Amino acid sequence: MSAPRVIRIANAQGFWGDSLEAPLLQMRQGAIDYLTLDYLAEVTMSILQKQRARDPKAGYARDFVEMIGRGAHEIVQRGIKVVANAGGVHPLACAEATALALGRAGISSSVKIGVVLGDDILPRLDQLLERGVPLAHLDTGEPLAAVRPRVQSANVYLGAAPIAKTLRLGAQIVITGRCADAALTLGPAVHEFGWRWDDWPRLAAGTVAGHAIECGAQSTGGNCQFDWESIPDFEHIGYPIAEIGEDGAVLITKHEGTGGRVNIPGVTEQLLYEIGDPAAYITPDVVADFTALELDQEGPDRVRIKGAAGHPPTDFYKVSISYTSGYRAIGLLVYGWPDAAKKARRAEQILRARLEQLGLAFDAIHADFIGANACHGDALSGPPHPDTPEVALRIGVRGGDRTAVERFTREIAPLALNGPPVVTYVGGRPKVEEVVAYWPALIPKSEVSWSVVMRESHA
Repeated sequence: MSAPRVIRIANAQGFWGDSLEAPLLQMRQGAIDYLTLDYLAEVTMSILQKQRARDPKAGYARDFVEMIGRGAHEIVQRGIKVVANAGGVHPLACAEATALALGRAGISSSVKIGVVLGDDILPRLDQLLERGVPLAHLDTGEPLAAVRPRVQSANVYLGAAPIAKTLRLGAQIVITGRCADAALTLGPAVHEFGWRWDDWPRLAAGTVAGHAIECGAQSTGGNCQFDWESIPDFEHIGYPIAEIGEDGAVLITKHEGTGGRVNIPGVTEQLLYEIGDPAAYITPDVVADFTALELDQEGPDRVRIKGAAGHPPTDFYKVSISYTSGYRAIGLLVYGWPDAAKKARRAEQILRARLEQLGLAFDAIHADFIGANACHGDALSGPPHPDTPEVALRIGVRGGDRTAVERFTREIAPLALNGPPVVTYVGGRPKVEEVVAYWPALIPKSEVSWSVVMRESHA
C-alpha cells in the first residue's frame, strides 16, 4: 500500500508588517507546494478602507505586490501556488497590481490570478439593517444602528470553499479579502485531496494545521515563552511549514538549516492562541475540537499533531466591523535617576491638574509608567524605588472633542521645564489620531454570497 500523498504549505506572513524577506526565503530554501500569507487583522481593514477612501486604487496590502515581483521567477519555475488575503478591502485592485508586477518581472508564461469577492458588505449595510439583520455587537448585544453613521468597514470572514474553488479553476495566485485565517491553509488541502465538506475530522485537521502556522514565526520559536534564550539563531529564524496528508495527518516543521525551533511547547503555545473555547473553535467550515489533540516530537523541528475532531459549522459568518470613536493622542516623557518613578508619577499628577484647570473633558485619560508598572503589576503602590534608572511616563487621552485632544498635545512639552527634573521629552508633539473601534457581529450565511473572478497575467 502506498503512503498517503502529502503537500507542504508554508506560511510567511503573520500580519501586515511582518518580514519582507520571509516569503522569498520560504520559496528559496526548500521545496514547498503552497505559500500562504496572512496580512489582515481587525484594525487593518479600517486602515485599508481609509486608504481606499483617499485613493480609489488603494485598499490592499502593497507589500504583497512587491513580494510577487521579487519572487515571480520562483513562483513560476517551482510551480508554487500562492494564497493570500492581501486583497484587503479592494481585492480587484490588488490583482491588477499583482498582474503588473508579474509583467515587470518579465514572466513569459501565463499566470492565472484568482480573486475571491463577497466579504465586503459595507455597501449593503443599510439594506441588511432595513431587512431586520441587526448585526448586534457580540459582547453587548447593542444593534449596529447605534453606530451606523460612523461605520468605516464591514467584512465577513469567509471560509475555505472560495479558495478551493479558485484553485480548482486553475489559479496559481489566489487573492482574497477578509477570510478566516486557517482557511488559507484548509482551502488548498481541500482542493488537493478532494475532501468532502462534511468530512469533519479532516476539515478540523486542516484547520488545526492552518491555525498552527497562521502567525508565522510564532510557531517556530518567535515570541515563545518556553526557554526562549536557548532558541538557536534568531537572526535567521525559519518560518513554519505544515505537511498535510491526504488522510488528514498534520506535521509542523520548517526548512532545514534555518534558525528557530519547532517543538511541542512552541507549537502548543500557538495552538492555544486566540481560540476561545478549545472544545469549540468556530470557523466558517467546521467547529474544531482541540481538546483531544496529541503532539509528538518526531525529530528535530518536526512536531506531529494528531487527534483533531470536528463538528458541523454554525449557520452564521462572523463579521468584522470598524467604526470611528473619537480622537486620541499619546505623549511620552522619560524621567531619570534618582527617584525616577516618583518624578514620573508627579508629572502625571501635574498634567492631570492642568488639564482640569483648563476645563478639558475626555472620555478617558490613561497613564503607564514603563519600567515601573506597565507590564507586571504596580511597583508604584509600594515603597518607592529610588534606584530605578529610568521610568517612561506614557500618557494619553481619548475623547470626541478633537479640539480638546489637540490642546492636550500642547500641555505635555512644557513639563520639560516646568515639572520634575531629569526628563527627556520624546517624539515631539503627539499626533492627534482618529480612534477606530471594533464591532464584532454575526450574519446568517444565507445573507452572504461570494464569487470568484479569474484573470491572466501576461508579460
